[in-house]
Amino acid sequence: MSTARTRRARTGGNRPTMPIESAVSRLAGGSLLADQAYRELKSAVLANRLRPGDALSVPALAARMGISRSPVREAVQRLIHDGLATHEPHRGAVVARVDVADVRQLYLLREVMEGLAARLATERLDAAKVAELRTLLEEHEQVVTCGDDEERHTQMDMDYHRLIREVAGNDHLTAALDTIQGKAHLALHSLWRSPEAQRLAVAEHRRIFEAMTSGDPQAAEEAAREHIRRLRIRLAQMLPGEGSSGARMPSHHAERRTGDAG
Repeated sequence: MSTARTRRARTGGNRPTMPIESAVSRLAGGSLLADQAYRELKSAVLANRLRPGDALSVPALAARMGISRSPVREAVQRLIHDGLATHEPHRGAVVARVDVADVRQLYLLREVMEGLAARLATERLDAAKVAELRTLLEEHEQVVTCGDDEERHTQMDMDYHRLIREVAGNDHLTAALDTIQGKAHLALHSLWRSPEAQRLAVAEHRRIFEAMTSGDPQAAEEAAREHIRRLRIRLAQMLPGEGSSGARMPSHHAERRTGDAG
């Protein structure tokens, strides 16, 4: 919850430099600066304020943030490790470009792993986490109803899945899914511009929540897998060159149910 509210305060404006400057330059200490620089750069990438192919020049970013190059260099290396940035010959580090085949593979893997996370979380769910999930879900529904803040939707979508992983209590699963989700979101910007796609996603989040709070781990796993499967199909319909391949998804049942995705 605090993450979602923090992200709200950092949004505003289309340029990535101001949010980075205002947040990072107030800190002191190498490790703190590196962590904060990483969070701000990652947020800018996932919000599409830093776009695929944009250069991640350490000197330029350090100047904008008002800090030394060392923590920025560390932050950029962490983005590369996460798959959110790559190193290109003669250019250096750049924001990772969307690879359609890679996205397809990531979503196949994410479907299985998010399902497992929901199953494990259901077995460990307590009243406090139910309340936290419900509050986040209701706030997300309000954001989607207003329909005017794509960046908040993106962040709250990620926060919801991350909270389920936290409840699941498997550190290795969480680490793997955090990386997969970050890379997968690089392809979602065109999809999240659609209010209908946002509405469908949050409705599917509610179905996951209802399955989890019913105390049925299998139903929770199925709801989570169905959500990622439907998201994958909607995304395939929008990615360049994916019109025909997107129709060949493994679940024909899921395809029939996603007809309202447009």
